[in-house]
Amino acid sequence: MNQNEAKRKITIYDTTLRDGAQGEGIHFSTQDKLSYVKRIEEMGSLYVEAGWPGANPRDDNFFQLIKEQEVPMTHIAAFGSTCKVNEAPENSEILLKLVASGAKTITIFGKAWDLHVRDVLRTSLEENLRLIRESVSFLVKQGHDVFFDAEHFFDGFKENPDYALKCIEMALQAGASIAILCDTNGGSLPKDIALGVEMVRREFAPQELGIHVHNDSGLAVANSLVAVEAGVTQVQGTWNGYGERCGNANLSTLVPLLQVKGNYDVLSDSALHKITPFSRFAAELSNAPFDERQPYVGRSAFAHKAGMHVDAILKNHRTFEHMDPGEVGNERRILISDQAGKANIFERLRRFDPDIVKEDPLVEKAMLEIKDMENNGFQFEAAEGSLDLLLVRTLNRFTSPFEVLDYHVWSDPLRGELDSVAVVKVKVGEQTVQIAAEGNGPVNALDSALRQALASFFPILAESELVDYKVRVLDGSRGTEAIVRVIIDTRLGHEVWGTIGVSNNILKASAQALLDAINWTIWKFDEGARRARV
Repeated sequence: MNQNEAKRKITIYDTTLRDGAQGEGIHFSTQDKLSYVKRIEEMGSLYVEAGWPGANPRDDNFFQLIKEQEVPMTHIAAFGSTCKVNEAPENSEILLKLVASGAKTITIFGKAWDLHVRDVLRTSLEENLRLIRESVSFLVKQGHDVFFDAEHFFDGFKENPDYALKCIEMALQAGASIAILCDTNGGSLPKDIALGVEMVRREFAPQELGIHVHNDSGLAVANSLVAVEAGVTQVQGTWNGYGERCGNANLSTLVPLLQVKGNYDVLSDSALHKITPFSRFAAELSNAPFDERQPYVGRSAFAHKAGMHVDAILKNHRTFEHMDPGEVGNERRILISDQAGKANIFERLRRFDPDIVKEDPLVEKAMLEIKDMENNGFQFEAAEGSLDLLLVRTLNRFTSPFEVLDYHVWSDPLRGELDSVAVVKVKVGEQTVQIAAEGNGPVNALDSALRQALASFFPILAESELVDYKVRVLDGSRGTEAIVRVIIDTRLGHEVWGTIGVSNNILKASAQALLDAINWTIWKFDEGARRARV
């Protein structure tokens, strides 16, 4: 696109709360949906398809409660279907509940593939056209802005193009403000999408046209982009690509792709900067693991590991980055591993000593120590807390705020759920504390005992929590004597970091990772403990 041309506006229609909730393992409560809508206000003017009134009590409750909320920037849409076969729209429970929802925008889907008309609705092609025409007309006469989802449009267009186009014609003639072309099975190729969009534009010249694609062929983002290039003005999708089967078009990728690469007008620059935190918020709200390898918003999206790459990017970020990560609220990460060179270590050390130079012997010292440790089983890519502790120790800027004098852990399967007990003895300054704690397993017991022993000295520990625990056997051929790697993830607020331990004793490896987690929490976040830094 010519940079001097005016940017074409692309509207985002967010189906995370409805389509996204159909994804395996994804669930939103009524309160989740309200929180979602409140948060997405920060993103600017978007359509949010919030649910199907009448489908379940949760959605009914949401549409009642949202009437009381102030969400001026967000267009709440209710979703449903056409009336049923041989049913008049004014008698349709589906349509009446859509009207009663109070949503100004109503999106209904209708069949655009003759196979579905015959084999699913089991009615005539003419009756299906009536369902579309009369359902849209009824909702328009009730004062609603009606969007029509042409379900399975691209499959229908392949097998019976005249009928698929007739379905679009019926909806537009009945007053639908926009028709959305759907690749519901997610099996279409980009050329199929382009052809279908071009044909609809040629036949009807609609001012507004939408695209809704699924990711069953891994092409949802590409197909959405092709549709925009072919002339659609509205893109439907879900944050993080949530949705049934393989998911829907991923807005976390599509929005920056369209705005930064395609030079379309999608969101404000300030909203674009919030893409990364919003994608993480959506994952947290849905209780789904966040894919750190997502383009644009994942932690790995701008992570650099190879020493030569890091050296180049520090000289000119364009050498190995296609855009500034800050544009989407993300950040560059320099990974440290046995692949690292001095440039990696130097860049990381500058976080703690901005005045250090690349030729400083401490850079070489840290690099050699890291390579030696990784050769013995450590892996710092997923353990940045332990890595940073190593670096501040190298810089002589870390003084341990406590000392573990002794600890014992034992388990008894007959004890019930809390089957383990840990006793720890720690020293803080001149004070010695000994604490016993129960836990669900030895690691949980040890974690509880350490936190209880130290919490009165370092209150910040009460705000952090262990959120993940992973064990990997490094040499399975040695059986129970094998060396194991333990990685623990700790969270404080929205920040998560990993720490690591390696030993042929799983409890010792776990204790090492736990102690690093506690030390890093205190060093970084406890104001009082900062006085102990050298």
